[in-house]
Amino acid sequence: MSDQTGLFSGAMPLAARMRPTSLEELVGQGHLLKPGSPLQALATKAIPGERSSSVSVILWGPAGTGKTTIAQLVARLSGRRFVELSAITAGVKDVREVMERARADRDAYGVNTVLFLDEIHRFSKAQQDALLPGVENGWIVLIAATTENPSFSVISPLLSRSLLLTLTLISDADLVTVLKRAVLAPQGLAGAISADEDVLAQIALVSGGDARRALTILEAAATVAIGNAPISASNSTTAVLEEHVSAAMDRALVRYDKDGDQHYDVISAFIKSVRGSDADAAVHYLARMIEAGEDPRFIARRLIILAAEDIGLADPHALPLAVAAAEAVAMIGMPEGRIPLAEATIYLCLAPKSNSAYNAINQAIEDVRAGLFGEVPKPLRSSNHAGAKGAGAGVGYLYPHDDPKAVVPQRYLDDKTLNRSYFKPKDIGVERELVERWAKLRGIIRSFKK
Repeated sequence: MSDQTGLFSGAMPLAARMRPTSLEELVGQGHLLKPGSPLQALATKAIPGERSSSVSVILWGPAGTGKTTIAQLVARLSGRRFVELSAITAGVKDVREVMERARADRDAYGVNTVLFLDEIHRFSKAQQDALLPGVENGWIVLIAATTENPSFSVISPLLSRSLLLTLTLISDADLVTVLKRAVLAPQGLAGAISADEDVLAQIALVSGGDARRALTILEAAATVAIGNAPISASNSTTAVLEEHVSAAMDRALVRYDKDGDQHYDVISAFIKSVRGSDADAAVHYLARMIEAGEDPRFIARRLIILAAEDIGLADPHALPLAVAAAEAVAMIGMPEGRIPLAEATIYLCLAPKSNSAYNAINQAIEDVRAGLFGEVPKPLRSSNHAGAKGAGAGVGYLYPHDDPKAVVPQRYLDDKTLNRSYFKPKDIGVERELVERWAKLRGIIRSFKK
């Protein structure tokens, strides 16, 4: 066994060691770090005699996207004292003590304080109220972090006194940059291991835009690789392979490429399995996409399309259920989001299938593109605009509700499309009821005298 395992023993986690020391090293949040941006101004040390930015900010974004790092950099680069509290363990007493100390330091020594409050959404209204005097009077610069929508989790007075900045998931390309830096950096793995681009790309993919998770997986995989290296290789660089990543994660590393064949092949198999009503196959491909780090919102969007295109009116409940699954994923995130995704997938598999709505709109669009349309019949035209009455718009319109059956013989199409038939219901599921109904309705409507 290699003696390089000493590189990891007793040290801070790799993610902590690789925390950026400058805004330039921060990846993935370029939209917040442009020259002249509020964060840049907040992180700039004040010139003697000039007033520095002291705006408080709320950082809203997923885990591992740099919220804590940003707060620490703002404090260090601006020369402010950094104090961190967690909303899980801190109370009103802790907040007030920080603010009293901050006010005393400012008045006595001219030292300003950044209070970083993690998971502010866990604070009650009363606890958030306790922050207001410090923010309003400038005793502290509050940098609050949350993974929940601040509009629902942060009180309005605090929102109005703070700048809301939204952080985004870190792209796979940026995560690979972070991993490469960690492999070589002296404070990181110091070149003790090597990893091919495709291995780093797979780590990035399964990390789901979370830099902390990516670095944790890399560190665990490096430990496995070095621990399994032969003694004779103790002074050489150890290669981290896919098998080491799989062992570190205690699960197989799924080969998948968001922009390549695997992405298109697996989602195609998923769609065709749902369309073909094979629930086992569909859940299998769903699991492959989830384990490979596919964006769950992409999967949810495909389910919505499937519900409308392949199930349609055969089961009208399918579409709202798919939409509800997408909303659930957006609200709760992963890994719990896998449950509504699986529920919607199985429901859609077992639902009766009809593409009549899909066929109808496609045929109608094809006709329109071919120029198969004419003037809107005068009775259907709007009579609520200037010149409408002079043109006879609306004259002769029959109001269906005046008829006991709420359907009347009336011309709704022009001469070019009068005999076209777009909606052709199928004798399947709930749509079976529409076959006879549509035939009767169409017979009445088309029975008008030309």
